[in-house]
Formats: sequence, structure tokens, C-alpha cells
Amino acid sequence: MSGEGDERARRLAKIERLRAAGRDPYPVRFDRTHTAAEAHEHWDHLESGAETDDEVRVAGRILLLRRQGKLTFATLRDGTGALQLFVSRRELGDDGHDEFDDLDLGDWIGATGTVMKTRKGELSVKVRGFELLAKALRPLPEKWHGLADVDTRFRQRYVDLIANDDARRVFEIRFAVLATLRSIMTDHGFVEVETPVLHVHPGGAAARPFATHHNSLDMPLTLRIALELHLKRLLVGGLERVFEIGRVFRNEGLSTRHNPEFTMLECYQAFADYSEMMTLTEELVAGSAVTATGSTKITAEGTAIDLAGPWPRRPMLGLIREQAGVDVHPSMPVDALRDLCAQREIAYEPSWDSGQLILEIYEKLVEPGLTGPVFVCDYPRSVSPLARRHRDDAELVERFEAVVLGRELANAFSELNDPVDQLERFEAQAKLAAAGDEEAHGLDADYVRALEYGLPPCGGLGVGVDRLVMLVAGVSSIREVILFPHLRPETDESGSKDQDADA
Repeated sequence: MSGEGDERARRLAKIERLRAAGRDPYPVRFDRTHTAAEAHEHWDHLESGAETDDEVRVAGRILLLRRQGKLTFATLRDGTGALQLFVSRRELGDDGHDEFDDLDLGDWIGATGTVMKTRKGELSVKVRGFELLAKALRPLPEKWHGLADVDTRFRQRYVDLIANDDARRVFEIRFAVLATLRSIMTDHGFVEVETPVLHVHPGGAAARPFATHHNSLDMPLTLRIALELHLKRLLVGGLERVFEIGRVFRNEGLSTRHNPEFTMLECYQAFADYSEMMTLTEELVAGSAVTATGSTKITAEGTAIDLAGPWPRRPMLGLIREQAGVDVHPSMPVDALRDLCAQREIAYEPSWDSGQLILEIYEKLVEPGLTGPVFVCDYPRSVSPLARRHRDDAELVERFEAVVLGRELANAFSELNDPVDQLERFEAQAKLAAAGDEEAHGLDADYVRALEYGLPPCGGLGVGVDRLVMLVAGVSSIREVILFPHLRPETDESGSKDQDADA
């Protein structure tokens, strides 16, 4: 039996002894009076060596045990922080103290006692009684230093959160960012809504969807790849400012920047255009950084960045001219752009039009070098089927992407609200799909019908919440900011795969 197996067997034997003695190792509840954070807030002012008659009931997981003869010191952690338990034979008696010493790291306990500070200045609870709340059968990582294997950290996030301070820091930032996004949107008069996850027509983005089937209706459905089209239907219905923070699903590969399911914030505002969306983006990003870290100045991937607005607004074609030294425009012949791609060793698909080739030139030659934050504006019309034509150039659309450290953080349009133009663009996308483009936008006839009832002028914005958290937390992998990222199937010692192992 392995060492971990031996330890598990030892702890199972303890459970059997407890039950034989009439004790429940998994009781139903414990009435706590104070969290660790509340205890520190109320009593951190005590001087070293001070004792009180203030009784508290605290609960948490044991993360450290130091046995010193008639005294035992334990570190108890709950969801708010850590607190020391001061356990003595004088208070518990020999049997009670021995029972406490028989606890294991990882056990959940509830303790009753009085608040004190040790001579070394450690806020503590002098334990007068305790009870086991949940027996841990598996040991924590050795010396409570965390998990060394990255794959194991993500697969066993429940252990990662116990053992790694930085994992808890990252998710505290995530929770703060989500709360900030909701607060800012609400303060601006946006209403939070929920739209369907199962779609008849996947739309709102260029992505390959996950396919499923509704048995009762005997019809194919897909998981949503974006939130956009249902939210804009709500503007048709008269809701002038709406937003949703929700999961979207794209059937794509795994990487440090891609997970098949991820979180988006999308919002739509009537009587606005993409310039208002730029201002809102600056506020959302900078506000998230301030709430989570206390400043708009962050360090990510070794680079110091100030997220405070206003951010530069740079046309895509101008950036290509500046960074790549070439003039391009969607009106150029396709062959000329193909020749340019060949000269710069940029791969392309034979079916791509001028707009798609220009986008590829930008993504290969320009975007990776943009530290930002910067708004890259005015995209070719053919790669943006849901954005309205640019008021100064019909070959372009009023669209921007917010880019930081060479990565798209947000995407926004002045939204297309002309149903005739929208139908023509959907039909063009349908031809691409028929030619084998799995990421082409589908023809959503009901959405066109909604536009025919009248969509007011509006601006729309989508923010990649996971990438925003990555930026603010200063981590380089999307798996660090998703509690349960997708992983390849787990392989056991025999080489077989556990298909249920993935989150």
C-alpha cells in the first residue's frame, strides 16, 4: 500500500473508533459566533500576554499542529483567514487534550473558548471544548506548501485552494472583479438579464459551437458562443440598457488563453455608439483593478501597465502602416494582399477575401507587439457581420478591440440595425459556411425579423472576464483564473483514462 494509502487507512480506523464510541465524525451543524476575520477585527488590539473572559465559538480546518507536552498550538483556517488555537491539559483535561492531539491536519473542527494573546503576540482562542466536524481521510500536501504539479493543481482545485495562498489570492481578485463589473453596470442604469444557453442558431461570434440534441422536440441545438443576439432582441423590445455576465462555449483547443467554456460580460446601450463603449470599457477595467488591487497600476508578465483612461484610439489600418510599413485597405485586390502575405510569410486560406487577409496581417504583424492598453478601431466590414458600416468609409465598420499585452480584452461595435444590410451579411456568411468555414456566422432569421421591428441606434460591448482577471491578477494562464478548467482525461497508473476526471 502506498504512503497515502496507509495514511487513509489510519484515518479510516480513527473514524471506526469514533463511531464505536458513539461519536459522529460528520455531525450535522455547528453554531459559530465569530469568523477568524471578525475575531481579529475585535481583539487584535490586545497586548501580548493579555487574556479575556470573552467567549467565542470558531470553526475551520486544521492546517498546522504543534504539540509541546501539555500544550498544543493549532492553526485554524476558515473562509476569512486564520486563527490560532491554544490547547492545554489544564483546560481540557488529559483525555480531552489527548483527543485533540489525535486530530489530523485537514480535519474540520469547531472550538469554544476565550480570546487571548500569547506572549509572542499571536491572537488565539484558549480552547475549553471542541468537536470534530468533518474527518479528512486524505492528507494535505506535505508541509502545507502546496501542490507541485500544475496539472494536479487545476484538477484538484479543492486541494489547491487549501494549500496555495496565491490560488486564494487570484480567486479573491476574480470575485472582486465580478462584483465591480456588476456595480459599475448597475450604476450606469443597465439591467442585468439572463438569456438562453441553448441556441437554435449559434451567433454573435465567429466560433465553432458545441452541438447537442433536444430529445423531446427532436431538434439539434448548440451551446451559445456569445450573448449578443438575444440581448439586442431585448433592445428591440424596449429595454434600453441591458447586460449579462454569463458562460459561453466554443469548441476550440486548450491553451494558456483559451478554455472551451469561459465568462463574458456583454452589454448593449440604446442611442449610443462605439465611442461610449470605449469610455465604459476604460471604467470597467480600471475600476476592476482599483477594487481588486487598490490601484490602476499593475504588473503583468513583468510589464508595468497603467490601466487608467483615457486609452489611445488607433485605427487598425494606421497601425499596420506604422508597424508593418505597408498600406492596406479592404478595397484592394485580393491578389495584392495575398502577395503581401506571402512576402511576410503569413499563412492564409484561399477562400479569404481582402478583409480577412488584412485582419490576418494585423493579428500576425501588429497585435502581438501592442503593450497597450489601446483601442484598435475600424475593422474591415467582411470580418464584422454584426457591426454597422463606418460613417466615413463603407468598407470598414465601427468596431474596436481593447488590446493589452498583445491580447484582446474587449470587443465592441456601433451595432448594425439595418435589417436589409444584416440579412445580406448573414447570407454572405452562409456561403462561407457552405464552403466549409466552421466558424462562419449562421443565418438567424428570427434575429432579422426582430430587426425589422426596429432596433434603435446602439453600442454594444463584450469583455472577456477571465482575461480581465488574468491581467489584474498578473497571471499568464487562463486556467489560473477558472476554478475548474477543462483538462485532458486523467490517466491512472495502468495507463487507462478516467473520463469523469475533467472538470
